[in-house]
Amino acid sequence: MLGTVTELDLRLIRVFLTVVEAGGISAAQTALNTTQPTISAQLATLEARVGFRLCERGRGGFSVTPKGGQFVEAARRLLAAAEGFRVEVQHINRKVSGNINVGLLGQIDPVANKKIGLAIARLRARHEGLYFHFTELSSSLLEEKIINGHIDLAIGYFWHRLPNIDYFPLFQETQIAYCAPSHPLFEQVGALTREDVSQHDWVWPSHPLPEMPAPTSIERLTVLTDSMDGAALLILSGQHLGFLPQHYAARHEQLGQLHPLNPQLLRYEVGFHAAVRHSARQRELVSAFLNELIDIFSAPL
Repeated sequence: MLGTVTELDLRLIRVFLTVVEAGGISAAQTALNTTQPTISAQLATLEARVGFRLCERGRGGFSVTPKGGQFVEAARRLLAAAEGFRVEVQHINRKVSGNINVGLLGQIDPVANKKIGLAIARLRARHEGLYFHFTELSSSLLEEKIINGHIDLAIGYFWHRLPNIDYFPLFQETQIAYCAPSHPLFEQVGALTREDVSQHDWVWPSHPLPEMPAPTSIERLTVLTDSMDGAALLILSGQHLGFLPQHYAARHEQLGQLHPLNPQLLRYEVGFHAAVRHSARQRELVSAFLNELIDIFSAPL
C-alpha cells in the first residue's frame, strides 16, 4: 500500500496517466520517449507501490481496471494540486525586495505625481520589502546619473536621446510664456506677438528642447538656468520673460504675480519620459516599476 508519496511515485504516476491518455503502452512510447519494456517495468513498479493492479496489458490489449479508473481520478487531482503548489511557490519567489533609486525632475504636475504614486502603491502591494529612494535633479544630471548607475530610473524631459538609454513616453506638460506686473509688456499681455517679445530679455533653460520655440535672438537669452524656481524669480523680478509649466505658474497667476504673454501663441508641449539604462531593464525590480508606470499613464483618464 502506498504510504508517503515520493518524487519517484509522481514520475511513475505521470507515466501511467500518459499511457492511459495514449490508449496503450505502444502508443505512449513517443510521448514518453522510451521503450515498451521500460514502460511496462514502470507500471509494474507503480502497481507494487499502490498494492493493486491498475491496468490489463498484453496480447488482449490495454484496459484500465475498476480500481485503476479510480486511481486515475485521484492521480489527476494529486498532480493538479502539485502544480498549484509549484505555481504558488514560484509566485513567492518572484516577490521582489530591495531598493530602487529614482531620479525626478523637480516640480512635476500634481496630476502626474498622483499617477507615479499609484505606480509605487501597486508595486509595494505586491512586494512589501521594496524601498524607494528619490533624488531631484535637472534633466542633464538625470541622464548622467542613469549612465553612471547612481539612479535606476528617471522621470523627466530629455532634449536628446542617448544610445545606451531607453526612453518611454509618459505624459505631456504645457509650458507658457509669462511676465510680471512690473514688466514693460504687462499692459499688453494676452495679445502679444513674437515680434513684440523679441526685443526683451528672456530667461532660458540651459537644456533647450526641440519642442521649445525660440521667441528671440540668442543675444536676448540673457540668463540660462536649470532651476525652475530660479527662472520664476527672474520673471517675477520684472526684468525677464520666460516659459514656466502651466501648473507651476497657476498659483502665481491666481495671486496676480504673473500673467501669460499670449497663451495661444507663446506656448509649447513637452513630453515627459521614463528613462532607464539598457542593462537596468534586466533588473526585475526596475522592469516591474517601469511596467507599472507605462500601464498607469497609458490608461484613459
